[in-house]
Amino acid sequence: MPASKAEKEFAAYVVDLMRSVGPVSARGMFGGHGIFLDGLMFGLIANSVLYLKADKETEEDFRSQGLEAFTYNKKGKEYKMSYFQAPEEALEDVEEMSFWANKAYGAALRAASKK
Repeated sequence: MPASKAEKEFAAYVVDLMRSVGPVSARGMFGGHGIFLDGLMFGLIANSVLYLKADKETEEDFRSQGLEAFTYNKKGKEYKMSYFQAPEEALEDVEEMSFWANKAYGAALRAASKK
């Protein structure tokens, strides 16, 4: 299912907010978008909600803010991914977004180095 016009506009807005992190791009996937930097996916957009990559090192930072993990259902079973909802403040402030996006990119780098 292709992403809606609103979803595409939101993805463009997020990419613009993340410019200070580097040459971030959004790619359509599964009706949403993956957010990439240097070939690594560190964010995803689903239903116009931004989720950022987390790992053991950063997961508590998201949880302490009361942020939820991305989940999806497949064949009646719920799956949880290592992406957490971005704080609302990050969607309104370039510096805040830079802080959280860098945290997520770090998690993506650590995951890639384990492969």
